[in-house]
Amino acid sequence: MSNKGPQSPAAGTPSSSSAASSSRSATKRLIKELAVWEKEAPAETGIERLGPVSEGELLQWEAVINGRGIGGGYDEGRWLLRIAIPPTYPLQPPRIAFATPVVHANVSLETGEICLDLLNSGTGSSSKSAWTPAYSVLECVRAVRMLLASPEPDSPLNVDAAALLRAGDALGARRLVEFWSRDCRFEG
Repeated sequence: MSNKGPQSPAAGTPSSSSAASSSRSATKRLIKELAVWEKEAPAETGIERLGPVSEGELLQWEAVINGRGIGGGYDEGRWLLRIAIPPTYPLQPPRIAFATPVVHANVSLETGEICLDLLNSGTGSSSKSAWTPAYSVLECVRAVRMLLASPEPDSPLNVDAAALLRAGDALGARRLVEFWSRDCRFEG
């Protein structure tokens, strides 16, 4: 009788080869997406930077977005986003969070978590997902930027910002956003 305990799958078994295949698929897809970004970057005014944190780590990205032309008090803002891409991408969406504080009904001021159906994998009991593999990381970052212009106070992660909007205090909400956009602006 053997006393070895649970064994991990050996290289070449279906579960390890499918994980490696998923990772290779994600890598190929991300390299193509980077090429698209390099072509579109000169014309992009709202996204200043997008790409891997380092050459050796293709699944960890950063983006810098600004609020120019968005309105709602975000015009002077500039934010760093952290993007974690799962090895199963594009079957699962990237995880995107604000690293720079932002006041928004659908963004947690403490963690930077974003409430956006596009970024949900749809695995939770009540989470709905709009994600399909047809979307790219660039399109997700654009969607996050556009979310700034379209807060949904009925599904808030920042209840204080949502309360201002639900109370009809658009001026108070705008002033709060302007203050945070100016004083917590990302300068990197």
